Amino acid sequence: MNYLLQNLDIPGLVTRLVAFAPNIVVALLILLTFWVAYRLGRRPLSAAMRHSGMHQKLVELLVDNIFRYSMLAFGLVMALSQLGINVGAAVAGLGVVGIAVGLAAQDSLSNTIAGFTIFWDKPFVVGDWITVHGQYGMVQDITLRSTRIRTPRNSYVVIPNRRIIDEVLENDSKNGEVRIDVPIGIAYKEDIAQARQVLLAAAGGVPAIKPSPAADVVVENCGDSSVDLVVRVWVDEASSRQGVHFSLLESCKVALDEAGIQIPYPHLQVFYDGVEDRVVEKWRSGQAEG
Repeated sequence: MNYLLQNLDIPGLVTRLVAFAPNIVVALLILLTFWVAYRLGRRPLSAAMRHSGMHQKLVELLVDNIFRYSMLAFGLVMALSQLGINVGAAVAGLGVVGIAVGLAAQDSLSNTIAGFTIFWDKPFVVGDWITVHGQYGMVQDITLRSTRIRTPRNSYVVIPNRRIIDEVLENDSKNGEVRIDVPIGIAYKEDIAQARQVLLAAAGGVPAIKPSPAADVVVENCGDSSVDLVVRVWVDEASSRQGVHFSLLESCKVALDEAGIQIPYPHLQVFYDGVEDRVVEKWRSGQAEG
């Protein structure tokens, strides 16, 4: 200890410290300036972003995270430079580390970029009923990495944002009222006009269906074994879509049964032509023996 005190140039250290003190003070003032600038600019920037129509979560992310840490990073770099530290090598090293981390986290980055797209484009918001990636339910939360929905089964489904961006998305809540299409087939021998009256009467018995726009029944296709009809009705809330679909389908089936209108099973008719009589007789005799 005595050896250290004897060889330590205390006056020289004090002189260097006094000479370096202004640089320290300036570095601290730079950090303080950037921090005050962040505090003063945070609220006006948030208000401007919200006024432009940005989603609240996107505003919080940009202001409370990106803007904040960007200001602090610039302030730190300038403060270190004021202290005489070569920040160029450190920044280059951080760039290499950033590239390595980016390559290792490609999926997370793609989900984050997709989250930005969702917040910016607003294909849906919390509370909307959507169909995406084979799942139907109400949006409960949107984060940068994933979207969480609650299905009618009351299950909790987490879907990565990248998959939502790459899929066709159907939003039942975007335009208010929703039309429900219920397909049902009748036999070719049945009268379409009579079947339409029966189906419209059945639709009128489902309470959640709107009287206007009025329900209608259209012929969608002439299938292999049936005339394919579609009962089209409207509801106010997307949340009632699935329940109304099930109720309407049951009501239509019961109404057609009561009216004696056949809903045919899939079947195939085979016609033969140019077959010799002896072959037909042999086939009939074989059927009779069987």
